[in-house]
Amino acid sequence: MDLFLVHHGDAVGPDVDTRRPLSVAGREAVARAAADAAARGAHPAVVWHSGKLRARQTAEAFWRACNALAEFAATRDLQPDDPPTWMRDRLLGEKRDILIAGHFPHLPRLLTLLVAPREDRMVSFPQHGVVALVSDDAGETWKEMWRLGP
Repeated sequence: MDLFLVHHGDAVGPDVDTRRPLSVAGREAVARAAADAAARGAHPAVVWHSGKLRARQTAEAFWRACNALAEFAATRDLQPDDPPTWMRDRLLGEKRDILIAGHFPHLPRLLTLLVAPREDRMVSFPQHGVVALVSDDAGETWKEMWRLGP
């Protein structure tokens, strides 16, 4: 199973729009990252996002570029302060390739939990970037395949 963790693109500030959509630069950077991910073999069967506008817009760009036939949905357990254990537990036993568009600090915490669960450090996550993981044992263990920065 492949897992693609995507931090949403740059968003406008709440003083501009309280819904926090992607900025023009954010939309452009997300489109480039999605095309790069597709070129690297990202073809998820499922695309999940947190439901926040900036995450949905990011997920839509990846969905279009990587697999427009994938299941696309907002889902629980992806809010910025949700415990990463909730999503880790949902991934156990999953057989489909999944792309998750979410937020800091959740994504760095989830990445750390998946690839370095017993280490006393935080694994770095590129802001507005992508980290691709693979599991050969139904989500019990994960290793990083590649990452894209902004």
